[in-house]
Amino acid sequence: MTKTSGFNLGPLQPLADEVVREAGIVWAKLSEHPDMMANIGWAALIFAITLVLSGMASDGVKRASRRLVHKDGDRTLLEFFSQVVRWLILAVGLVAVLNRLGVQTASLLTVLGAASLAIGLALQGTLGNVAAGLMILLNKPYRIGDTVHVGEIKGTVHRLGLFATEINTGDNVRVFVPNTKVFSNEIYNISTNAAMKIELAFEVHRDSDLPAVLALLTDITNRQPSRLSLHEPVVGFQDFTSNGVIVKVFIWVLPAQAFSARTALVLDIKKHLDAAGVEIPYPHQIALNK
Repeated sequence: MTKTSGFNLGPLQPLADEVVREAGIVWAKLSEHPDMMANIGWAALIFAITLVLSGMASDGVKRASRRLVHKDGDRTLLEFFSQVVRWLILAVGLVAVLNRLGVQTASLLTVLGAASLAIGLALQGTLGNVAAGLMILLNKPYRIGDTVHVGEIKGTVHRLGLFATEINTGDNVRVFVPNTKVFSNEIYNISTNAAMKIELAFEVHRDSDLPAVLALLTDITNRQPSRLSLHEPVVGFQDFTSNGVIVKVFIWVLPAQAFSARTALVLDIKKHLDAAGVEIPYPHQIALNK
């Protein structure tokens, strides 16, 4: 039995001796077949070249997509295409490696074709994600950089992959959403249109001077710095309640400014209503002690 020398591994010594023995047997067999050793070397070289080429091709497409960010090119398409190129090169390289090792790839493909139904059933989730990704790419419901709302997830699209869409949420969490889930859900794209409507609804006291309130709110909305001039603000009364009258206010802003514009509008309305003595009613609780 071949033994390791130089140091003692204690309880692991028998296992180490067995590994050395098996390695010696493999090396002896390979030494008897130099052609096999050469084929393994060539296969390893082909595999390494394939990895390098796939990475270079993918990076090249990504660099092209970054150059097109300031143009009219579809960066989402190029990002998706870069992944397709990478996987295709890897597949071709794998076939070349198998050929070099003496594997009959034609027979292998025949077997895979015969087992395509079983393979399809086993990979139906993965293949479904790829198909959904292609449908998203063709229909273009969103692009990289768009703010979207998919199911319970809201954020900015970071990447459309072969199997999943990556979305960065507002709290700086990256969510990987399977493409099948994205495609089967309603997709709200906040970035599609240049303007986004902000809606406020609140009550004013029933004894308020409603025409004066209407004029005051109209003036406030017209003076909002983030308001888009292409859309006139809308102010009106919607309904009566037991305490007062419901007021509705609409203004249009850029999607990226929606939250800050809404905050500024609420503060401005509250400030001016208080200054004008207009009361916003709130529910009162009455406690009865027996």
